[in-house]
Amino acid sequence: MPLYLTQFAYTAETWAALTRNPEDRSTYLEGFCAELGCRLVGMYYAFGEYDGFVILEAPDEMAASAFAVAVAASGSLKALRTTTLLTPARLVETLRRADGVIFRPAGRSA
Repeated sequence: MPLYLTQFAYTAETWAALTRNPEDRSTYLEGFCAELGCRLVGMYYAFGEYDGFVILEAPDEMAASAFAVAVAASGSLKALRTTTLLTPARLVETLRRADGVIFRPAGRSA
């Protein structure tokens, strides 16, 4: 199944709520992902532009999109970004598919 990286940043209100009631959100996310037919591969927190990262395995883009939309709709985040991840084998497949295909840059004649 494809992997997706979701980067997120909490709102100040969400940080305040977590400070008052600390919890391991990965436990909740495991069940939430399962409801969407996905699997939580990992969840990590960081200091920087984004507060955390979720690696999600999903059967397709629709399931990954449903995850992102449902989380965004909660109002608990100020930023959310999802990126499709490629394994080295998938990258090789992508490179083979692109081989020999010529893209004409804008403004250049054929």
